[in-house]
Amino acid sequence: MNIVLNGQPRPVNNGTHLEQLVQELGLKGKRLAVEINREIIPRSQYANTELKNGDTIEIVHAIGGG
Repeated sequence: MNIVLNGQPRPVNNGTHLEQLVQELGLKGKRLAVEINREIIPRSQYANTELKNGDTIEIVHAIGGG
């Protein structure tokens, strides 16, 4: 199935959960804001949020610096 991740098409396996996607992207443990179809998803729900064909996902992570 296919999703749109930060404006780019991306294939993912059926049954993929948000937590798996975050891990695949190397963002696990980082400070993130995740939105699926314009709805903010709390970190506590990543493992329970199954991605669906056509979902539009925006992931923003905070980068510290000075």
